[in-house]
Amino acid sequence: MSQPLTLLTERFSSIDALLQSHTSLWQGMPFDYLDLPWRETHPELCQWLDAQDLESLQAFKENPQCLADAVAAYLPEVTNLLAHCAIDYASATDIACDSHLATGIPGRKWEQISAFNRVMPQSLGGHWLEWCAGKGYLGRVISASRQAKVTSLEWQEALCQDGQDYADKQGLAMHFVQGDAFASDSASLVRHCDHAIALHACGDLHVTLLQHSVAAKPQSVSVSPCCYHLIRDSHYQALSRVAQQSPLVLNRHDLKLPLQETVTAGQTVKNKRFVEVSFRLGFDCLQRALGVSDHYLPVPNVQKSLLNEGFEAFCRWAAKQKNVVLPDDVDFSHYLALGESRFLTVEKMETVRTLFRRPLEMWLVLDRAIYMGENGFDVEIFTFCARELTPRNILIQATRKA
Repeated sequence: MSQPLTLLTERFSSIDALLQSHTSLWQGMPFDYLDLPWRETHPELCQWLDAQDLESLQAFKENPQCLADAVAAYLPEVTNLLAHCAIDYASATDIACDSHLATGIPGRKWEQISAFNRVMPQSLGGHWLEWCAGKGYLGRVISASRQAKVTSLEWQEALCQDGQDYADKQGLAMHFVQGDAFASDSASLVRHCDHAIALHACGDLHVTLLQHSVAAKPQSVSVSPCCYHLIRDSHYQALSRVAQQSPLVLNRHDLKLPLQETVTAGQTVKNKRFVEVSFRLGFDCLQRALGVSDHYLPVPNVQKSLLNEGFEAFCRWAAKQKNVVLPDDVDFSHYLALGESRFLTVEKMETVRTLFRRPLEMWLVLDRAIYMGENGFDVEIFTFCARELTPRNILIQATRKA
């Protein structure tokens, strides 16, 4: 059953108002700050943050609801904010998905694909279009479990060949098309399909599918968005008329916020992140002391092996990358200590930003859903799999009105 456009719009407006009124807490780059920037505006929140250690901050980042409960006394609005983000699970069918189709597919990806397939209405038939298909993992499951004809669009020719070879060997009714999703030719694929699907197509790639679908109006479109920051413009271009009226201005850094939730990082990864970020922030303190820049000075990606050589080696490498001349008497231990202290400050800021991660994603998802609703589709928003499988577990299901 579709969700009325008025309810989607009301939900969007509520989230939009709360995001607007708290931009100082979630916009901006934590690496730019030497201390919490909210000490005057939110002193009690800052006192609470100062009382947390790295372990407790990490635990709160992994459980936004517990975090909201903990800071509700200082930010009472967060309770309503997270409530607006609740999404029902989609009804799953009992459609069979033969495990032999999992050949070559990583286990977590296989589970995501299986879950996505199960929530596609069993009544759907006809010709399917798999958008940004890769090797056609999703398409092979759709074709085999539903005895459906699938066209799979993919940019990389090698992936098309691998996918076509597998489909041919399995006798699947799949046809791969090597092409650019942004090219005008790709719009014709949408015009000639009954159902268009995209699982984790990045940024403007899935937006382009929605735009083509508005023009072509296939029977249905099923999209699970991902990587909202991968856009061609410097700032987000709202799709729906409702979102276009919002004064929020979102740059690519803002759009990365929903993606900062991970469920797979182990302790080793966390430890390496502490070392690298502390080194980067320590070097930043050094370059500020040398008068190079009053703002955070980013340096390129570093080979992880260099981190094992210690902070001084990292600083000398970073200085070379940024044409910074280091004096002979640098107290590297002092600046490493500053970097480690700033790491804690960054974590405090990122913990607060966690509260706005899902709300911003819902803002973006609702913009897409309302856009489809404004253009002749009945729209539903569902959760199609558990967060533990992927935090990008939202499904937009748009069906052309009769």
